[in-house]
Amino acid sequence: MTAQIIFYDIASTKPLTTWSGNTWKTRYALNYKGIPYKTVWVDYSEIELRSKEVGASPTRKKPDGSPNWTLPMIHDLSTGAVVADSTKIAAYLDATYPDTPRLLPPGTLGLFRGFEAAVLSLLNGTLYQYIIPGSCKLLQPSGQAALRRKREAMFGKRMEDVTPRGEDDVIEWKKVKDVFGTMDDWIKMNGEGNAFMMGDTPCYIDLWMAAYGQWVKQTVPEKWEDMKLWHGGRWAMLLRNFEKYETVL
Repeated sequence: MTAQIIFYDIASTKPLTTWSGNTWKTRYALNYKGIPYKTVWVDYSEIELRSKEVGASPTRKKPDGSPNWTLPMIHDLSTGAVVADSTKIAAYLDATYPDTPRLLPPGTLGLFRGFEAAVLSLLNGTLYQYIIPGSCKLLQPSGQAALRRKREAMFGKRMEDVTPRGEDDVIEWKKVKDVFGTMDDWIKMNGEGNAFMMGDTPCYIDLWMAAYGQWVKQTVPEKWEDMKLWHGGRWAMLLRNFEKYETVL
């Protein structure tokens, strides 16, 4: 089947492997919807250049106020649209391909953005201490250098000093568990035995949570061994439920 969409993912030292939670969101979305696509792998150091070449708008601002381009990004060959930011991509796919399974039920985009902002405000200061250094190790040398420049400025320390150690590790990793515990509680509010946030059918929130599980699994596998036991095995089960949507095209 001819690809309708070009999906831009971040290259690593592992061939044909998605490692970033952000790009996992879009890969899951495309596979869940069954939309034919082709992956183009982009070195981390070339994300801005490639985004400008394709015609993507910046997704956010850097600390100095300058524009920042990030992946994932898609180029829909059937419409000519170029969309960056995983949640904007999900909304675009729902609107453009209405005959495929929905990711965001009607009227829930604003609710999801609230969920996303609330969880990210907690994960940015906890989980990122683990997955960002782990991500750096997966990149090619040019990508590593680019990620170091960006993230060391954010953390205010060398990449090697970002991940907590010893007693600090115990404290900080417990904070990560508490964040995922909050999400587990939210899922159980809709039914104790629910596999997904809205019952038996996955939505974008489930895909989003699975993507973060993948990010941990790919970048800090020793932490994944602990995480997959949390909350009755919730997160390991979630990834198993999404295994059929892990295909790399």
